[in-house]
Amino acid sequence: MFKITQTASYSWPVSVNIPTNGGLYEKQTFDGDFKRLADSRLKEIRMAVEKEEMTDADFVREVMVGWKGVTDGTNDVPFSESALAQLLDIPGVSGAIVTAVIESLSGLKRKN
Repeated sequence: MFKITQTASYSWPVSVNIPTNGGLYEKQTFDGDFKRLADSRLKEIRMAVEKEEMTDADFVREVMVGWKGVTDGTNDVPFSESALAQLLDIPGVSGAIVTAVIESLSGLKRKN
């Protein structure tokens, strides 16, 4: 059975490889809460990205509505616009979030 009415958002795991010493990476994860976009909006976004009118960070700001598992090392960091801006300032994070969203929608890995 397929439900034509879907929830407004959904949670999906995000994995980010953070560079560490010695040429190694540390895999860090959290669950992102993403707004469901209409297929027509997804097509508009794809065209905007192809024309370089939208960055990965712009896309994340449009679709991310929350998270679980983001901390300051000790305490959970509540989702907010300023916390999202801080997260997106970490190299590689916006691309990892975009990859997670694309995988959640298509099951395919994003081309780099």
